[in-house]
Amino acid sequence: MDLGYARVSTADQVLDAQIAALTGAGVDPSRIYTDRISGAKAERPGLAELMRSLRPGDVVVVYRLDRLGRSLLDLLDLVRRIEAAGAGLRSLHETLDTTTPTGRLLFHLFGAIAEFERGLVRERTMAGLAAARVRGAKPGRKSALTAEKLQLVRVLWADPTVPVVHIVKEFRVSRRTLYRELGPRTAHNSDGGCDADS
Repeated sequence: MDLGYARVSTADQVLDAQIAALTGAGVDPSRIYTDRISGAKAERPGLAELMRSLRPGDVVVVYRLDRLGRSLLDLLDLVRRIEAAGAGLRSLHETLDTTTPTGRLLFHLFGAIAEFERGLVRERTMAGLAAARVRGAKPGRKSALTAEKLQLVRVLWADPTVPVVHIVKEFRVSRRTLYRELGPRTAHNSDGGCDADS
């Protein structure tokens, strides 16, 4: 059985053209699931209902692939879930059909390209971080403490009579930020016991 899926990004857009294309391709109008929501949203009620309705031998029909997935990786994940249910995918615009050997081959190629791209991004990120470290930069989130505040905190941090709780409240930072900037504080503090970062 064919199950259709149509999506528009906002509530004021219309689904008519997609629905007409799906019914023209033989999909029963009562079997068309719709969403009026951005593809970037993880929760799409219509799509979730369609996925729950899938049975072995069914085919999900979409007007265009971008109506189904918000990215290549998202699309590949959805196709894997569709195939795991024993169903297939057909896109009218791209004339792609995963129930055929050619369609399955194309999707495996898409998957290989996406994995390759993921690897390139990972390599570029690691190379960028390494280059930043060589230049003396500290990659990551910018410190919540300015240079002036950090100087004051160092003075208080060195005084074991000043509770960490007091420093945290005064400078509106977390203990984690203090430990990251200043290292463990091993002296006993007045806010209760040893404050070592253990």
